[in-house]
Order: sequence, then C-alpha cells, then structure tokens
Amino acid sequence: MSATATDRLVGALDAQAANAGVRNLRAWAHRGLAARPGERALDIGAGTGSETQVLASAVGSGGDATGVEPHPGLREVAEQRASASGSTARFVDGNALDLPVADAAVDLVWCERVFQHLDEPERAAAEIARVLRPGGRVALLDSDWGTTLLHPGEPAVVAALTGGALAAAANPQAGRRLPAQLAEAGLVVDEIGSQALVQDHRRVNWAIVRMLAETAVRRGLITEEQRDTLYADLTAAAAKGALHMSVTMFGVLAHRPGPAPQTSGSE
Repeated sequence: MSATATDRLVGALDAQAANAGVRNLRAWAHRGLAARPGERALDIGAGTGSETQVLASAVGSGGDATGVEPHPGLREVAEQRASASGSTARFVDGNALDLPVADAAVDLVWCERVFQHLDEPERAAAEIARVLRPGGRVALLDSDWGTTLLHPGEPAVVAALTGGALAAAANPQAGRRLPAQLAEAGLVVDEIGSQALVQDHRRVNWAIVRMLAETAVRRGLITEEQRDTLYADLTAAAAKGALHMSVTMFGVLAHRPGPAPQTSGSE
C-alpha cells in the first residue's frame, strides 16, 4: 500500500479517535480493564498505537505493552508516535487469527474494531483466550453496522444504503456478537457497554454517504433520481443542523476463569 493510502488510513483512524462516542467507550473499557503496574498487555490491531500507549503508561516500566499490527505503514506510524511521546509501547507484526504470543502469556488484552473485518471472528476469540493467563482480562470493542441510522431520507432508499453496507462487510454485525464469541471461547463476560457514534449534525459525511449511495445505484437498489433526492435532503437538513447519522459501538469486558498468579508481568 502506498504512503498516500497509508496517510488516508491514518487520517481516518485519527478522525474516529476524535469522536466523542469512541472516547467515551474507550474510557469505560480502560476503567473496567484496570491495567496495573507490572502487567503484560497486548493490543490486537493496534493501528496508530494510541491505546497501546495508554496501556504502556498503566503497566509502567515493570510491565510490557505490545501492539500487534499487520499493516506495515500503520506499524511505522505507531512506532514513531510512541518514540516521540517517550512511551515504552512496542509494536510487532501479526494478526488476530494467529497471535505471535505464547499460551497464557499476557495479563490483559485490548482489541478494538478488529472483529468487524474478520471472516472467522471465532478464531480470534479463541486466540484471545489462548494468550490470556488464568484471571487475565480482555476489553473487546467493535461497531455494529446493523445499527446504522441516517435521517432524513426516504426509508426505502436509506434501507438500500445500509443494506448494501451490510452485504459488503466481512462481519458487519460484529458488535452484537462479541459476548457470545468470548463465552464460546471459554471466557466469562463481566460487563457489556455501548455508545452511539454520532456524526456532526451540521455536516454530511459525504465520503461514507456517497460510497454507500453509488454502490446502491450500481447494484440497481435505487435510481439516480432517488440518490440525488437523498443528497438534497441530507444537504438541507445539515444546513439546519437537523441531520442524524450514527452507528452503535459495543464493548465487552471479560476474563479467563481460574486463579490469577500471585505475581504478574515481571517473571
């Protein structure tokens, strides 16, 4: 992937991280995960490394925070940002279906917006269970594109757009499936949270809307006239501050059953 494409990906991740809903759900998950000094933390799908750095700060110099990221461009950005901020977070190549970590090797796992991209999310849940020590904790966060809301717009047209998005994604309803997948992997679900990720009501997110609408036109789900009417309705609503566009993101806190070790992270 070219540097320009990597820059676009970084920009998209930074924009998502700035969303108030994402910030709120992350704060909830970090409080529940409660990383402690000396622990070993793993961030699966680390992206730009922001949450790996949060974990590194919590576990301190006696612990270890490692971000697993398969995209070389993102991994380079994560390393640069960690170095610039003086963080001890480190980053390695790898993916959620085959983690480069030994069995029962970590105290806690963070995994955010990864499962929605996986054809086999159950394998990733099993990998999380494998690498956690008894008593180890996991925070698993993901969007559920089946909860997408767009207003105003003709209901049938909006349904065509959101339906097309569901058909195109690998695991579009990832958010609602997280608890069951962790439970099936042998983990105990402790708490479930959610947060609506609401777009700015004064601006249309044209990058997403046009992608969905043009796809719907190509698939014959809506006409060009219906598309243009939708664009006009959204533009008028945004001008009045009356636009609504959102998707719900879910978070699950869970742990691997069994007694926690007397000491962790430093042996």
